[in-house]
Amino acid sequence: MQFKNLFKEIKSDLPASIVVFFVALPLCLGIALASGAPLFAGIIAGIIGGIVVGVASGSPLGVSGPAAGLAVIVLGAITSLGSWSIFLLAVVIAGIIQLSLGYLKAGFIAYFFPSSVIKGMLTGIGLLIILKQIPHALGYDKDAEGDFSFFQSDGENTLSSLGSAFDLFTPGALIIAAISLAILILWDVVLTKKHKIFQLIQGPLVVVVLGIVMNYMYQQGILNFSLDADQVVSIPVPENLSGFFGQFTFPDFSALGNIKVYEVAIVLAIVASLETLLCVEATDKMDPDKRITPTNRELKAQGLGNIVSGLIGGLPITQVIVRSSANINFGGKTKMSAILHGVFLLLSAITIAGLLNMIPLASLAAILLMVGYKLAKPSLFKQMYKLGWEQFIPFLATVVGILATDLLKGITIGILFGIFYTLRHSYRNSHYMKEVVSTQDGQALHHLVLAEEVSFFNKANVIKELDEIPENSKVIIDFSNSKSVAHDVLELIANYEINAKTKGIAVEKINYIEPAYL
Repeated sequence: MQFKNLFKEIKSDLPASIVVFFVALPLCLGIALASGAPLFAGIIAGIIGGIVVGVASGSPLGVSGPAAGLAVIVLGAITSLGSWSIFLLAVVIAGIIQLSLGYLKAGFIAYFFPSSVIKGMLTGIGLLIILKQIPHALGYDKDAEGDFSFFQSDGENTLSSLGSAFDLFTPGALIIAAISLAILILWDVVLTKKHKIFQLIQGPLVVVVLGIVMNYMYQQGILNFSLDADQVVSIPVPENLSGFFGQFTFPDFSALGNIKVYEVAIVLAIVASLETLLCVEATDKMDPDKRITPTNRELKAQGLGNIVSGLIGGLPITQVIVRSSANINFGGKTKMSAILHGVFLLLSAITIAGLLNMIPLASLAAILLMVGYKLAKPSLFKQMYKLGWEQFIPFLATVVGILATDLLKGITIGILFGIFYTLRHSYRNSHYMKEVVSTQDGQALHHLVLAEEVSFFNKANVIKELDEIPENSKVIIDFSNSKSVAHDVLELIANYEINAKTKGIAVEKINYIEPAYL
């Protein structure tokens, strides 16, 4: 996109970018906390993901930043490498690897993710957002924002945390969340259809301002409620511009000879690339205009982002589905919304960090609950069920897998089910048997027609069909439609010809494909 076109949809992109900014802020901090990294490292990654990756990327609606899926890897890597600055070196090298993957055109991998799994990923993330945000809406904030694993860093799991939240809820947070949710629903269902001003001023912005005002009223005793320190945003507050830049950290290049650095870098590059490509596929499916993101360019953009993030003290970056979903759901049209959210993160961290620390997590929970619902609407389950088991089972397996484990493991489970149904489909469609007819001498004639592609997965089915042919009959094995027949299948047919003589079965082959020998 040319620079002059970046502001073409600013009326839509600006409000969406503000929403994404408010969603990204606690996630950046929460993921940094869960990763065992400095809190400011999450903000840096959010800024770089918005500005640097946003400019370099070809994704019109994708938003990049620190990813929950990498938190466990980052936590273990910092411990194994021994210092944060050495880990940053691994992030830089991971970025170089991703950049190389982009130039090697490895982005084609994205096209191998089944549609049912991508839809299951979006639905699973939606349900997970709802389950994870209910405790924050109730004022039970023991688990950091951005922890999307079933087994949480606070020692609880997704379900037990819900139980604790209902037992130990905070009335002040619950009131803020309830009012915020009511405003968002009213805004979405009624007000945006009444006047254009309600499309320009998004409901989430109103909710955040209301949350700050209510929190202030709590603090001043105007309302007889209160919020604890862990129930509001907690961004580092620099005393001045010098203090802000003092929070940046640089890689330890003296560790270039450490083999563990390269091991961590390879793991980061692979996982971050896979998570990005999955998110790209999912974001493109949600795009109302159905635009296609160039995947190789996306890998290059992510690689550039990780190089810059690692050089100045940020967490590793991927394209992330929660922020991308918020961008789409609240009206983003071009990548300008992603870029602006990064600009807002930068400016706010320098100038209004103290004000941002007045935002209740309950207000942000209400916004994310709306995002979660839009991703996991009940109608989608009905739609996928109507498509048949081959689509519904991988979809459902992905949803359950994400809820029971984490994002990447859940997607892996869904893909395995998808592979099973692909193999099953291939197994059942290797051939067909024409109607059996009788020859002039009364001998039954069986006409077996092989499919266009017959792989070794089809061996069992072909053997089963041939074994069912009765003695003293004739079988025609027809290769006319076949372009490729696996050597394993050709070998079993050759063996069958020999064995058929003992049963009085005559075998005729049409357009036989000779096996190739090197």
